[in-house]
Amino acid sequence: SQVTSGLAFGSGEYFVRVGIGSPTKLQYLVMDTGSDVPWIQCSPCKSCYKQNDAVFDPRASSSFRRLSCSTPQCKLLDVKACASTDNRCLYQVSYGDGSFTVGDLASDSFSVSRGRTSPVVFGCGHDNEGLFVGAAGLLGLGAGKLSFPSQLSSRKFSYCLVSRDNGVRASSALLFGDSALPTSASFAYTQLLKNPKLDTFYYAGLSGISIGGTLLSIPSTAFKLSSSTGRGGVIIDSGTSVTRLPTYAYTVMRDAFRSATQKLPRAADFSLFDTCYDFSALTSVTIPTVSFHFEGGASVQLPPSNYLVPVDTSGTFCFAFSKTSLDLSIIGNIQQQTMRVAIDLDSSRVGFAPRQC
Repeated sequence: SQVTSGLAFGSGEYFVRVGIGSPTKLQYLVMDTGSDVPWIQCSPCKSCYKQNDAVFDPRASSSFRRLSCSTPQCKLLDVKACASTDNRCLYQVSYGDGSFTVGDLASDSFSVSRGRTSPVVFGCGHDNEGLFVGAAGLLGLGAGKLSFPSQLSSRKFSYCLVSRDNGVRASSALLFGDSALPTSASFAYTQLLKNPKLDTFYYAGLSGISIGGTLLSIPSTAFKLSSSTGRGGVIIDSGTSVTRLPTYAYTVMRDAFRSATQKLPRAADFSLFDTCYDFSALTSVTIPTVSFHFEGGASVQLPPSNYLVPVDTSGTFCFAFSKTSLDLSIIGNIQQQTMRVAIDLDSSRVGFAPRQC
């Protein structure tokens, strides 16, 4: 299915084009590997944000069904309730930025490209509030039982996030099944790690980071997933824009990058970014390489546009990482641009292949 940047719609997310209902209505959904439950905005709206497509009307789809509280899918929800009048299943999904969606748990046919699926369980949201913009909802691609890949029984999928610099017309593909791992792509694979406390996230064993070819002095424990508590670790999350690292790890990385770029003109901090530069008077710049190193020997060198990004039209660029007070690290979609990211649950691995959009 078609994947495109949401930047033209005012979103830092990536959108995937999905058909829903009978007859099929095409909708842009946020592509999110960091959550499970697919959902869309549904009429009638108690509170709906502005989206690019018309709001989905369940009454116009002959295959739409609301689910009751007695269904197995309802019991899988983390937050649920039963309507007192007709025992229909009500869901709520909340996100780390405070956004949330509330509505009926339902099923309907979904289609990607020319393929039509059996009914998919999703949230029909009547109250959707927060930082959502542009897309009609969200396609949860996590590892939980209610995620879109799990409902398709697809053990393999991959995606490539086109560079935001290429504009709204640039697109790539979200692939499912064996074709998701093209043999023509040179993947750097590392093992997917299991969190015994949470099945949603895809954890990769990040062992280190290098700047300019020099491995940074960050203890490997900074990125470790605890098998006893479920805390820590590093997740691959297409639904988060900026990569977040625990404060200590981020500080070491940022200071090394600053040291290697001390001759470049600095600019004021911008939003989450505390390391910015003024390139307005420069015709070219030289910056150090940034690489992620994973357990098992896999290394991924990021393209420069994946870690030094423009924040205005005047030549201000910022180092696109941020710190977090949590012990969970997140590799976001800015750092994933132009790479095909492959999730292979059959072999319990995640792979990265450059220039595969």
